[in-house]
Amino acid sequence: MTSFDSSPTLPVGRALLALAVVFVLLATTGWTTVRHHRGPGDLRARALNAWAHGRIGQRALPDPASPAPRIAAFFDSIGPSSGTRLADAHPLVVGNLNGAPVTLRYRANRLSLARALAAERGRVDDPRLNTAGRHEALRRVHRFMSLMRRGRQILAFDPTGPGRTAEVLGDLDRARRVSVIVPGVDTNLLTFQKTHGRYTAPAGMAESLYAAERSAAPASGTAVIAWADYTAPVGLGIDAALGRLAENGAVRLVEMTDALPGTSRIALFCHSYGSVLCGVAAHRLPARVTDMAVAGSPGMRVDSAAELSTRARVWAMRDADDWIRDVPNLEVGGVGHGADPVAPEFGARLLSAAGAAGHAGYFEPGTESLDNFAAIGVGAYQDLTCAGADGGCRRGISGAEGNIRA
Repeated sequence: MTSFDSSPTLPVGRALLALAVVFVLLATTGWTTVRHHRGPGDLRARALNAWAHGRIGQRALPDPASPAPRIAAFFDSIGPSSGTRLADAHPLVVGNLNGAPVTLRYRANRLSLARALAAERGRVDDPRLNTAGRHEALRRVHRFMSLMRRGRQILAFDPTGPGRTAEVLGDLDRARRVSVIVPGVDTNLLTFQKTHGRYTAPAGMAESLYAAERSAAPASGTAVIAWADYTAPVGLGIDAALGRLAENGAVRLVEMTDALPGTSRIALFCHSYGSVLCGVAAHRLPARVTDMAVAGSPGMRVDSAAELSTRARVWAMRDADDWIRDVPNLEVGGVGHGADPVAPEFGARLLSAAGAAGHAGYFEPGTESLDNFAAIGVGAYQDLTCAGADGGCRRGISGAEGNIRA
């Protein structure tokens, strides 16, 4: 990473600009954003306490923090009927338990959603709520109802504070390739999906990518995960300029990818601050993560792709009118996220983002950015459109260099 200590040749003007940005963030938003990150609430604490004292027959239940293989072995040993009883008795735990069968997690999260919906409906008419509080309660009611619609597969759900969730499109147990979308700032339960700007929200991004992958390779057997299961920064405050939330989220991303069923290959699609998270997680990701694509990235907290220390291919794109290009790519005292991933010297494979509009348009149908994501997701590297005219983004990938598209 770049800092005043490690890079004495850093241009003074650029450094001063970065410090000015930091000062403004601290002065205007930094102190308030911290207050909005509420810790675990009573609901989750009670659920974990009940699990800690629970039993299946005479057997104690495993620590929820246990590695996914240990959790998987436990559920294998107790059988489907006992697993169902646990999901029904402890839905908030089982629904978020890496290593538990995904069908049990879907069942458990549907139960947790039903309980959260009932509780939120009770809040809507609470006379103690002000207008803003009642509006938020109504929004949460609508979100929970939507997530409970028939056919939706909710892999993770926690209504605590701003809330976290993850949704699966496709058959995760049988998929040969899995795409994981890691979104950026302002990601929470209420922003998980949108009516206006549909493809700028995680659920819409996943819907668009899943459709594009099925169109690109109908028989490829893909699944897509809209992964909003981390605490993201609120707005463009100081949290968005720091790596703390990315570090916490990286732990969760590694645990989730470690726990995915089967032997599918995994591709990560990391947008904006989500690319910071992916960069922090990179060296700990399992070997089955073969590709990591970043879009609209402010940096990955390293100076080069090689410093990510990952076997995965690293791809990067940025639309010509994405405002993120004006954010200084440096790190000063822990603030900022390092080098620009689309700079040639960074060493990522550069992809075209033609058709994408602004910072949030990379998953819009009909864009080259989405087509490129889909090609990576299904392993059709020969169909990629590179950012340069030489087709260099496919160089060194077996079978991908013969059909050069620039």
